[in-house]
Amino acid sequence: MTASAKPVILPEPGRKDNILITSALPYVNNVPHLGNIIGSTLSADVFSRYSKLRNRPTLYICGTDEYGTATETRALEAGVSPQALCDEFYVKHKAIYDWFEIGFDHFGRTTTPEQTKIVQDCFLKLHKAGFLEERITTQPYCEKHEAFLADRFVEGTCPKPGCGYEDARGDQCDKCGNLLDPFELINPKCKVDGASPVPRETAHIFLRLDKLQSDVQKWFEKSSKEGQWSSNGIAITKSWIDRGLEGRSITRDMKWGVPVPLPGYEKKVIYVWFDACFGYPSITATYTDQWEKWWKNPDEVKLYQFMGKDNVPFHTVIWPSSLIGAEAGVWTMLHCISTSEYLNYENTKFSKSRGVGVFGDGAKDTGISPSVWRYYLLSNRPESGDTQFEWSGFAAANNNELLANLGNFVNRVIKFVNAKLDGTVPEFSASYTDESFDFPEWISTVNNLLAEYNKDLEAVHLRAALKKLMEISSQGNLLLQYRLDNTNLASFPERTKTVIGLALNLASLLASLSSPYMPGAAESIVRQLNTELAFIPDTWDASAIKPGHKLGKAEYLFTRIDDKKVAEWRDKFGGTQASRAAEEAAKKKKQEDRERDKARKAARKAAKKAEEAAQGEGAKAKDGEVPHTAATEEIKTLPIREKSQVQEK
Repeated sequence: MTASAKPVILPEPGRKDNILITSALPYVNNVPHLGNIIGSTLSADVFSRYSKLRNRPTLYICGTDEYGTATETRALEAGVSPQALCDEFYVKHKAIYDWFEIGFDHFGRTTTPEQTKIVQDCFLKLHKAGFLEERITTQPYCEKHEAFLADRFVEGTCPKPGCGYEDARGDQCDKCGNLLDPFELINPKCKVDGASPVPRETAHIFLRLDKLQSDVQKWFEKSSKEGQWSSNGIAITKSWIDRGLEGRSITRDMKWGVPVPLPGYEKKVIYVWFDACFGYPSITATYTDQWEKWWKNPDEVKLYQFMGKDNVPFHTVIWPSSLIGAEAGVWTMLHCISTSEYLNYENTKFSKSRGVGVFGDGAKDTGISPSVWRYYLLSNRPESGDTQFEWSGFAAANNNELLANLGNFVNRVIKFVNAKLDGTVPEFSASYTDESFDFPEWISTVNNLLAEYNKDLEAVHLRAALKKLMEISSQGNLLLQYRLDNTNLASFPERTKTVIGLALNLASLLASLSSPYMPGAAESIVRQLNTELAFIPDTWDASAIKPGHKLGKAEYLFTRIDDKKVAEWRDKFGGTQASRAAEEAAKKKKQEDRERDKARKAARKAAKKAEEAAQGEGAKAKDGEVPHTAATEEIKTLPIREKSQVQEK
């Protein structure tokens, strides 16, 4: 039984272009901001819509990632069960993506029997194949609220050379991208209550990534080349492999998760970073019981995955290792990964607690259409480096690009035909020639731009293809310039009717090309043309809309954004005065701390040099005194694991 009344989408046997698309599963316990949306769900939606308009069997799957300590802890804070919290936020996520016109074929969840079955099956196959082993580990334990802490619930300063990010998590540093052990952090704290965690021994299951490295490396080298992975996806994966893969724990001491299917592990669950990626096939399994036709069909299905750069290693190293180790050659493996950098907000970070930045539920409140939001985010997509959301740029994109270019072209020609030709397409010929304008060359230019648009989207270069779309629209305005008015219609009727016929057919092409990016605007164009959305062609048919066809009513695709609204939104989404003051104070304190640490290091260095000089002259410390040296100071900055060893001696 399907989850929707629509026909179930399945791959077509014998075709090599069945396309399976996923976007990183959004974690359920918070509302997504614009950076989250452009980083995965929106970008994947563009490629999904494009692939369908190229007439390929295409399935786009996503859903909420619901297991893990973050959910369990937030539910505890809210006084509700983890399931109740997930139920609440699933609805919130779905409503936001619906408003942004994200066209999932199925948006599911990971807290399902299908998830448990698929995850446990792969776990046991890895165990049987010898890729899992039990190790006694030392885990961070919070004595204040009496619980083992998941790695991400230990926070502190990143220990990696040249980084020093003060808000690093125990599993990963968002600044330098390195995976971490919580005991590596400098000055670690429990995220729940701020207490300093202590080490405690516990038994866990480890995935032997080291034993799978050779197979994963061969797969990576082949897939990244054939699938034309994004450069940051390649770089991140290569850095992992070059450092050498190590075994990583895939179980945790907690209740909210997929149970570990081994005796003696009844009070433990499978860790979310092993479990989450299996959400893709399990969510597909809730869509159709024929899910294996998509996920266990490597010869006929190509898998495209979209995500932010911090999710790359889980999709290009850990999950592929699990699939290869469990059932090599059986699973549909990643063909192309498209990763994004970070979208920041007006030169700062998005912060829900401080009211800084536009979160998904706030975009709707502006009254600006989803098409405008989608266009600006996609034209500003952080593909090769971080980008900024800026209100001035948002308004300029609407006023100077969408309204002045695409909106002006479509509205001008349809209003003219409705007013002067009773809304009827006049007689025209796409092969018409005229000395005043090179119509064949103009058609050739449009087709060249169309070819570039297709080439860019086939390579998942979303920003570049969007630019080509707007260049094609500019060609439409060029066609109309000085050639569409009452005087031309009276004096040069054949030429003017040719201009109208070609312009209306170009508007139809633009509807198809804009649909992946701005589906709402595309629907408006075809409604005005009184046509259906056409497949995206290799070559444009400039006479698809025939003479005698009756148009619909003209509509405004876009409206001007006033400068006053820009100022209003900047103030509204810029955080409260108190939060901004607190942010500035925090920045100042961090700077002061850095300067103080720098001064201390300089003093220690000077003291060490002085001591070495004194030792060289035969100086000795007095009996019973401990020299005040850099060595005695450094004990304070050792990781917790090191501290415990010193204290136990």
